[in-house]
Amino acid sequence: MRPASGEGPVASEAVRVIKRSCFVYPNVTNTGFTPSSTFHCVRIPASVFGRFAQDIVCTNARPHRKGPAMLDTPMPNWPDAPASKDTAFTPRTNMRLACSQIVLRDRIVSGRVDVEDGRIAAVHAAPAQDGVAAIDLSGLILIPGIVDVHTDHVETHVHPRSTVQWQFLPALMAHDGVVVSGGTTTVFDSLCVGASMKRPERREILEPLVEALEHGQTSGMFRADHLLHLRCEISDPDTMPLTDAIIGKEMTRLVSVMDHTPGDRQSPNVERWFNHMIHEMEITPEEGRERMDELFERSARVGATVRAHVVSAAKSHGITLMSHDDRSLEHVELAKREGVDVSEFPTTIEAARHARTLDIANIAGAPNYVRGGSQSGNVAVKELLAEGLVDAFASDYVPRSLLDAAFKLAADPDLPHDLPQAIALVSDAPARLTGLEDRGRIEAGLRADLVAVRLVEGQPQVAAVWREGARVF
Repeated sequence: MRPASGEGPVASEAVRVIKRSCFVYPNVTNTGFTPSSTFHCVRIPASVFGRFAQDIVCTNARPHRKGPAMLDTPMPNWPDAPASKDTAFTPRTNMRLACSQIVLRDRIVSGRVDVEDGRIAAVHAAPAQDGVAAIDLSGLILIPGIVDVHTDHVETHVHPRSTVQWQFLPALMAHDGVVVSGGTTTVFDSLCVGASMKRPERREILEPLVEALEHGQTSGMFRADHLLHLRCEISDPDTMPLTDAIIGKEMTRLVSVMDHTPGDRQSPNVERWFNHMIHEMEITPEEGRERMDELFERSARVGATVRAHVVSAAKSHGITLMSHDDRSLEHVELAKREGVDVSEFPTTIEAARHARTLDIANIAGAPNYVRGGSQSGNVAVKELLAEGLVDAFASDYVPRSLLDAAFKLAADPDLPHDLPQAIALVSDAPARLTGLEDRGRIEAGLRADLVAVRLVEGQPQVAAVWREGARVF
């Protein structure tokens, strides 16, 4: 393989293809490419294509004739990404999307979505005959942008290794890229406030990490819309001042009260939790016992006080409050007395049932459903779905699990959900639970947060993402 000089027909064709945002060749029906002695490539700098593009290598590689079929349809001729700006996100003004499968709240239609000033201006539930040019999404499925109310994925990039702490803004931008590639247009970054046993540095990095998140959001560095979910650890007395320092920020929209002390809630089996923890923290059993005993003492001493403080702070700021890992009827009843709106990740079917009787919504972890059960040995989400006890999904620790869960659920012969109902669990429902009434559905007047999905051997693949009418992926 040799690089092109940047001149001549290869380079000019590459520029033409990239400028049109056509990242595959027409009629390519597989993913294998065979290099040859005439294989050329050219690197196109990101500055040419606007702030959402990256440096792209375009090649004239020949399609390999073997291998599984992957691309069922050629890429449409997408419009260019918005021009680079130094300030906050600017939506695209006008766009028309023609699609044979538009997933609405209660049905799937063939028609066109008109976008103006970043909002959905109209949904035509039949092929429009007005002669207006539209982007052709033939063979794709158009769904509303996914809303993720809980992802721990930020820490994966902030701490890519147990002994490494990455720079906050680049880490957040990497996280943002993963999130939007899974079809999520609104993400609640779930940051730990305080610490239980592992990662005590969470206390020190929280405020500068939030500052980096604010800067990235207001400077237009992110593709998705980022909001803040404070996961408040009640076993730590430092949680109280940390909560007070951040809860008043504009991007703080969710608060959950958590207790990761073993023996209850998520981890009823103390020995199992202990063995997992010393392995993950790479410490000796002796040091682990000492730290666990300290956690037990601290939780018993300050847990109730910290929980009451966090609940009061959330209520005084009018922020949606969630309980976490409810296991028993007593946990749910405590949440009800506190004014909790949502039970996040109930660990038993009894707790989920009781929450429903008390008018508390249940949010389930999408990874639990996708993988076929809980990695902690708790209730399988499929059991909750079978009883109609899931009000919304959250990605928890795998960002694209929301997309996978929705399409898997719609195809699950054991469950009654059709595709509109499944998509609602990752878009409309979480938006409504968090007070975001301006998104989550393909409906006139709402934000044009949209995702074009291609099914490849039954697997959903994101082809394009628009946030407020601007193509961000």
